[in-house]
Amino acid sequence: MKKVVIGILAHVDAGKTTLSEGLLYLTGAVRKLGRVDHKDAFLDTNTIERERGITIFSKQAVLFLVDDFEVTLLDTPGHVDFSAEMERTLQVLDYAILVISGTDGVQGHTLTLWQLLRQHRIPTFLFINKMDLPGADRAALLADLQNQLSEGCIDFSASPEEIAESIAMTDEFLLEQYLGGQMPDDAQIQSCIASRAVFPCYFGAALSLTGVQELLDGLTRFTQPKHYPDAFGARVFKISRDEQGARLTHLKITGGNLPVRSLVSGATQNESWQEKVHQIRIYSGMRFQTTDCADAGTVCAVTGLTQTYPGQSLGADTTDCAAMLEPILNYRILPPAGCDNHTLLSKLRLIEEEDPLLRVLWNEQLDEIHIQLMGQVQLEVLTRLMEERFSLAVTFDHGNIVYKETIQNPVIGIGHFEPLRHYAEVHLLIEPAPRGSGITLGTDCPTDVLDPAHQRLILTHLAEKTHCGVLTGAPLTDVKITVLAGRAHVKHTEGGDFRQATYRAVRQGLMQADSLLLEPWYAFTLRVPQNMVGRAMTDIQRMSGTFEPPVIQGEFASLAGEAPAAAMRSYAAEVTAYTNGRGQLSCTVVGYRACHNADTIISESGYDPERDIQNPPDSVFCAHGAGYTVKWDAVPVHAHVDAGHSLAPQKEPEITPQRAAVWSGSSGLDAELEEIFVRTYGPIKNRGLDAFHQSQKRTAAPAIDTISRVKPDDYLLVDGYNIIFAWNELKILAADNLDTARSALIHLLSNYQGVKRCRLILVFDAYRVKDNPGSIEKVHGIHVVYTKTAETADMYIEKASFDLSRAHRVKVATSDALEQAIILGHGAERISANDLYWEVQQVNQQIQDFLKSSQ
Repeated sequence: MKKVVIGILAHVDAGKTTLSEGLLYLTGAVRKLGRVDHKDAFLDTNTIERERGITIFSKQAVLFLVDDFEVTLLDTPGHVDFSAEMERTLQVLDYAILVISGTDGVQGHTLTLWQLLRQHRIPTFLFINKMDLPGADRAALLADLQNQLSEGCIDFSASPEEIAESIAMTDEFLLEQYLGGQMPDDAQIQSCIASRAVFPCYFGAALSLTGVQELLDGLTRFTQPKHYPDAFGARVFKISRDEQGARLTHLKITGGNLPVRSLVSGATQNESWQEKVHQIRIYSGMRFQTTDCADAGTVCAVTGLTQTYPGQSLGADTTDCAAMLEPILNYRILPPAGCDNHTLLSKLRLIEEEDPLLRVLWNEQLDEIHIQLMGQVQLEVLTRLMEERFSLAVTFDHGNIVYKETIQNPVIGIGHFEPLRHYAEVHLLIEPAPRGSGITLGTDCPTDVLDPAHQRLILTHLAEKTHCGVLTGAPLTDVKITVLAGRAHVKHTEGGDFRQATYRAVRQGLMQADSLLLEPWYAFTLRVPQNMVGRAMTDIQRMSGTFEPPVIQGEFASLAGEAPAAAMRSYAAEVTAYTNGRGQLSCTVVGYRACHNADTIISESGYDPERDIQNPPDSVFCAHGAGYTVKWDAVPVHAHVDAGHSLAPQKEPEITPQRAAVWSGSSGLDAELEEIFVRTYGPIKNRGLDAFHQSQKRTAAPAIDTISRVKPDDYLLVDGYNIIFAWNELKILAADNLDTARSALIHLLSNYQGVKRCRLILVFDAYRVKDNPGSIEKVHGIHVVYTKTAETADMYIEKASFDLSRAHRVKVATSDALEQAIILGHGAERISANDLYWEVQQVNQQIQDFLKSSQ
């Protein structure tokens, strides 16, 4: 029998569970078509899921496409707070169906899902849902999918000839075959899909079952079962408990078979275990059937295993999968009256076992329980679970962000532990590592310096502990730690001595390092009415975020960018309030970046690394039969071992102070204006925000060398009407029709920008237009800004030059003398209308010469 495991993934509210219901209904797995809004969906089995209308826990259903084709369907959560539930399900998928809303298109979380699917190499079908709603444009959606996801996204509801041509374009062999008149067959299409060269796209509306049968037909034709080895192997992807409290290990058999009562072995924290399988269950919704033996390719739940965990491999399967996502919020639990912390902790451990993104932390020193999770919805679900399963009404404090720390320069840390009749010394090289890499361990210690067994012991102690930074005590990350040297005593070294020396070596190294505080950042997509986009841009700047230029979509404008999670925690409610419910904010964690307000966070934490008795940086030496403490900064002088490794002093790069503007061929008037400004207001300073982040994508430009005041990657701000009425040709056009003059200027500057490869922003006054919200459009590679009511082009250009000049070279094209003086004070360079006219004419001539030479 052909067996395939297919998972359904989507951004929240894209209609994923509705599609699952349609697939089950059309294949006869269910007799009644359930609905999320009616709270009777077959796979929404939990009370909380039905109340909220979202999927929280992954569910399994079994359906048959044809008699000998069994599909195990795994419905995963779409809400970002439960991404871990989705992520661990990816480990067992053969194929995936990515559901995208036809009215929303590709969202931030959609891109995260696509990245995960790519990293797990999972062949993917796409179902574009809600195509029956206004605003769903098939052609525009397909182009967006090909642009943002992959050029291999092909509309499989098109004609066979169009499908064949699109598939042939993805493979040279198929293209030659197609040009010879031979169409790709099903086996070749299956191979293209399996290798992720082709992604079939189906358009429809799951609620009315439109397009669902076509998707089922595509799955039947274009999927192929995996080939499994004969030796037993399995992969765990979920832990849960049934209504009687029995522990269930959900796994997929990846080789051989698993009979009931067979022994399964594994390892947990370097300890081996062996347990017997009591029962094998094949779930479909809430119901299950027991079986005596599970064959390869089967997804099942087994009882009797107590030491398994999500991501674990059993038997011959050796592909342990570490989670990519991490919790970013921290809360302190306030236990209910009559419940002690130890009882509460034991209950929380049971739920932690089931949810990889729930971290339960016990602070023994403060006698407090803290939890780390992804967001507010997950917190509310945890509260309900504690009440329903254990009758405990827990509450939480306001919570804060999970910060992390790293270092910016390599250091050598030394730890020595030598109280009376104990001895160990460890030397570690601690280096910065790429962002997101976590902590990596290695050894470069000769075996004649330190026994290999002791080296392995040091590595074990490095891995067993969450090491704290020295700024706020936050967890250490993104470093590489290498064992350089060490020493043991034949008689006095005990088992725990190297643990103490290792911990102290890490802390001693961190005390020397230039540490950096990190905070989680969100990638966001914000959709607001056009007249409120200015408010949104101001808010993002205030939150130290960055964003791309707004994209106008009818009455709405969309902003995409990144911002600190701490600043955006409550912004969704704020968006709902100031847009009267019309705005929409979607956030996805993109990783850790440098903290935007590190000084404030460090000061508020009040952390003193030298007073942290759990993580001491000092070492213990022995003299005259007694141990004594040596401060961390004096340890290298007292160390007994030469590490054989020294850090060469790093030569500081010579940094020449430089303004954002670089003068090239400036006129005498520029120097005179600068002298007047400095004499009146003082030295010119570079200040401002860099929130107006520009996409780096550019079209190819003719490779023509040119001498110009505008260099590649410069920002060029152009006062539109000032230029129109300064250039005779445009002035004549404007006298007849101002729109024609504007279009002509845009055309001229788009050619100019294409050759110069600068970042050109053309600004037009619209301040006299009543109730005008202003707009930003991208036309032929340049950004065209129409200012809002009561805002002149001068005002916009002055603010933009102020904001951009800190980190960019900025030029402003205008003949307004007052504006020239102001932007000069911002560190920008002025270009007169005549200078710009000359440069544009030169570019046009160069383009013509280039075209002639290419003929």
